[in-house]
Amino acid sequence: MREFRSNVQIVFQDPRSSLDPRMTVGSIVAEPLRSLQIAGDTTSRVTQVLEWVGLEPAAASKYPAQFSGGQRQRIAIARALAPSPKVLVADEPVSALDVSVRSQIIDLLRDLKSELGMTLVMVSHDMAIVGQLCDETVVLRNGKIEESGLTEQVLWQPRAPYTKKLLAAVPQLLA
Repeated sequence: MREFRSNVQIVFQDPRSSLDPRMTVGSIVAEPLRSLQIAGDTTSRVTQVLEWVGLEPAAASKYPAQFSGGQRQRIAIARALAPSPKVLVADEPVSALDVSVRSQIIDLLRDLKSELGMTLVMVSHDMAIVGQLCDETVVLRNGKIEESGLTEQVLWQPRAPYTKKLLAAVPQLLA
């Protein structure tokens, strides 16, 4: 299990509930390194991943309550990146954030995916975010696959009736 946990990390929907308010950001980000017994300079690694997500190294000495929702999600992403996973699972990572911050986190995830060469598995009901971040899409209904394929194909030329209904339910802006 240690190898699996090193290779697959998760970012949860609500950073407020996934970050221990009694721990400093540095301790939170270092926690997977300690629990997975990953060798190396923990302090340097914490600084590195905080910088990757756009936070100053000084953030390590603060507590989650001292940060905005978007910054907390950056902390959660840094914690997930600390053990250098091959796969990052993001469970509705922007649904608890306001629109401007959502865009920043989406850009961050896209950049990290590209720069680090890791696989991003996105769990989302927001088809626009799926379209921005995912190369391939799987549409599930009651735990069963309804449709899968390249994201562009699934979103613009859906085959399954359920996928068509799902896409039709997406609000459209008036032109």
